Amino acid sequence: MAKIPHRLYLTEEQIPSQWYNLRADMKELPDPLINPATGKPVVAEDLYPVFCEELARQELDNTTRYVDIPGEIMDMYQIYRPSPLCRAYSLEKALGTPAKIYYKFEGNNTSGSHKLNSAIAQAYYAKEQGLTSVTTETGAGQWGTALAEACSYFHLPLTVFMVKVSYQQKPFRKAVMETFGAEVIASPSDTTRVGRKILEDNPSTGGSLGCAISEAVEKAVSTPGSRYVLGSVLNQVLLHQSIIGQEARKAMDILGEYPDVVIGCAGGGSNLGGLIGPYMQDKLLGKASPRIVAVEPASCPSLTRGRYAYDYCDTGRITPMARMYTLGCGFIPSSNHAGGLRYHGMSPILSKLYHDGYMEAVSVEQTKVFEAAVLFAKNETILPAPESAHAIRAAVDEALRCKETGEAKTILFGLTGTGYFDMKAYENYMHQSMSDYVPTDEELQKGFDSLPSIPGIQ
Repeated sequence: MAKIPHRLYLTEEQIPSQWYNLRADMKELPDPLINPATGKPVVAEDLYPVFCEELARQELDNTTRYVDIPGEIMDMYQIYRPSPLCRAYSLEKALGTPAKIYYKFEGNNTSGSHKLNSAIAQAYYAKEQGLTSVTTETGAGQWGTALAEACSYFHLPLTVFMVKVSYQQKPFRKAVMETFGAEVIASPSDTTRVGRKILEDNPSTGGSLGCAISEAVEKAVSTPGSRYVLGSVLNQVLLHQSIIGQEARKAMDILGEYPDVVIGCAGGGSNLGGLIGPYMQDKLLGKASPRIVAVEPASCPSLTRGRYAYDYCDTGRITPMARMYTLGCGFIPSSNHAGGLRYHGMSPILSKLYHDGYMEAVSVEQTKVFEAAVLFAKNETILPAPESAHAIRAAVDEALRCKETGEAKTILFGLTGTGYFDMKAYENYMHQSMSDYVPTDEELQKGFDSLPSIPGIQ
């Protein structure tokens, strides 16, 4: 039998021409978004002031299994896709494991991450609607970078509210966004009403994605011809990211492989939802039963320690409410948290699947994450993003368990991006100045106490 190649690229003709909508195969759908003004389930028209109309439609579409990808989006996809499926031979050897470790690498584009897959789609639909600008938030900067690149391609002005602690720690991410023409503002800021209120209550805050979302939404709804776009959590984003899992499935089929375990890092859920799509479909339809594992930071543990409840999607409480695993919309991760997995909640789709037992979740401390990142970099020559390194940590742990048991499992994980803008965090780890922070039950309870009360629901 011929040796499986280190990297397998599909041809351009094999790039999926449709996105896969996981909701169409779910036994029970996620609970609907709730309009905070009416207390009733959201309809598309409720979302039009915030989102592009086509994206609002995709957000609420629970039945269309496959959605055609417009030609203009495919044209840009073909600039950097397909992305490679890689076999981690050197890492396997270093671990001495009988397991086979594969990873789908999404870092081979200027944005450096998987985020571009949805950024292109959202910028395209905004341009098609005739909008004159868009706003967004970004944590570590991958989403803001990707959207800046996509908006530049479609000649669409962009304002990015970047979580302040990341804005300070990662100035070169800001520089890349500005290179593509975006305006970048540290959040919380004094440019919005909600930002000023957050600063008034907590002047020294390092910010959070929830804060930045509030500012971006306020900016969008108060600017004529503008709309807000989001890089994770939402149903529409998981739809666009499904191209990752579909490509991975095609490549593994070519190799005659099928994963026993599928692993992805989890902040809001975009890359994990995109990677697991076809394998979760197999579970839902009873065709196979791979283990699916979400890996989140111990400093922001929405799945492993959060509540499954309705909550606002932003700190300023101006967005619709979603039923998801949440730490409370006011939760702000410790500023020593180095990665971008900083959101207080989790995708409603993934939250429902986790709640119903279709997937697992683990949380890991960041020093252990960077230990795995360095091991991976030394053996596979790619410096991984801190977010991706959460998945690497879990994959390494799984491979070491195989070493103990002698099981030759096939492991697939998502390597969502590169870590070249995260060198301060790597430096802190190497100089042993990085510390772990795990919130106490009492600290988490403060967020839970602020969860909204919805008559008849919670």
